[in-house]
Amino acid sequence: MSAAPVWSVDPRSGNPREQVAVEATAEEVDRAVRAAHSVRDTLGDRTARAAFLRTAAELLEESGAHIIEAADAETALGPARLTGELARTAAQLRAFAEVVEEGGHLDICIDHEDGSRTPPWPDLRRWKIPLGVVAVYAASNFPLAFSVPGGDTASALAAGCPVVIKAHPGHPATSELCASVLRRAAARTGLPEDVVTLVHGFDAGVELIRHPLVSAAGFTGSVRGGRALFDAAAARPVPIPFHGELGSLNPVVVTEAAAAERAAEIGAGLGASMTLGTGQFCTKPGFVLAPAGGAGDQLVKALTETVSSTGSGVMLDHRMRDAFLAGVRERAALPGVEAPVTPGAAGEHTVSAGFLTVPADRLTADGPHDALLEECFGPVTVIARYATRDEVAAVLARLPGNLTATLQTATEGEDPGAAGLLAALTPLAGRILVNGWPTGVAVAPAQHHGGPYPATTSPTTSVGATAIERWLRPVTYQNTPDALLPPELREANPLGLPRRVDGRRA
Repeated sequence: MSAAPVWSVDPRSGNPREQVAVEATAEEVDRAVRAAHSVRDTLGDRTARAAFLRTAAELLEESGAHIIEAADAETALGPARLTGELARTAAQLRAFAEVVEEGGHLDICIDHEDGSRTPPWPDLRRWKIPLGVVAVYAASNFPLAFSVPGGDTASALAAGCPVVIKAHPGHPATSELCASVLRRAAARTGLPEDVVTLVHGFDAGVELIRHPLVSAAGFTGSVRGGRALFDAAAARPVPIPFHGELGSLNPVVVTEAAAAERAAEIGAGLGASMTLGTGQFCTKPGFVLAPAGGAGDQLVKALTETVSSTGSGVMLDHRMRDAFLAGVRERAALPGVEAPVTPGAAGEHTVSAGFLTVPADRLTADGPHDALLEECFGPVTVIARYATRDEVAAVLARLPGNLTATLQTATEGEDPGAAGLLAALTPLAGRILVNGWPTGVAVAPAQHHGGPYPATTSPTTSVGATAIERWLRPVTYQNTPDALLPPELREANPLGLPRRVDGRRA
């Protein structure tokens, strides 16, 4: 039986563009993982790793026009959006090169022998080492920044881990182009090309998570797909860490004072954020608690005007379009739900943005309205109108974990209860915003892109410098002669790395 072909498909028409590859067999996945495992030691040189990451950024930029053309043809995200995403991806690679060179990610800690303590301390020296081969499952909605050359790949390579990437079927040609760039960057900096390998196919993804030489995995995608892989990672004879980003509602709470002060501004900002990228950002504000009454009505009016003036868009593929349309129909049919602007099909291949409203008291207990508390991927949000702060508290208590949570509060004067609302939102998400919108994730050292389940399956971030920590594990050497220690842990600190020695930064 021949291997199934992998086609690049135009989401604007639904027509196949070209055959890009064939789905990898179990034997081919095994070869890819073993090849990656065989070259893992070549990533041990931090200088070479940093050069590799910087060269990858340079080659991505050199190939930018070709990559953007392919990505737009496969995702319909548009050249402007993809140009920005390519710049972000290159910057992310360079940022991890700086992390590698600085060396703080090694978390070196030295406690000298101290016989005066009870019990006595031996000489202890700890640092972090790479886990091994990392499986990366590419995302659909960011074909560059969260896909083949994206954050999971960049952080794993920065940690010293070779990667085997399972391409997303929504942009296979873009995936092949980016993988070839990464492999060329490796070769140009004296590393084996097999530090990066690409495979295609659903079955290949299953084989990958089960492979005994895979030491960890990173995933960005749906709750259903991510949970299946998470369970498979846990069910292995030797379970492995699975860092998955699965789904997020990204709730927003608008206080009465905020709505009274700037209803039009909030409504317009919400409309722009929830329709950005045809509503396909993982940080889209998909659920909003807004006050009942006149000020809340003005917010809904402004949201109506903004969303109504937003043009139709093409989703990443027709499967996602079908899921969006079904999800909207299910939610709109619930009792008490209204659609001031009806989201749905705008043509054979496009969708129109919209939003739904519902009284918040419909959501304070289990029932059929629970679907409104689940992510619907695409250009739609739910506005729950609350009469009292008790209703807000009751609804927040029922929300799942999220990547973000936002508080819109008054900017002039006092806003009673705002501090309490902020405290109630904090347990729900990994990033808390005040008077902003969550779409857009800065690649910064203090960034956290993660949150309680189902937002992510681990308490880590996939964006920012600390994303590297997912692919490392600590090791301590006790009473080890200096000559036998790794250079990073030797007494003289020959590499000049940041360390904590006897409780103090050195």
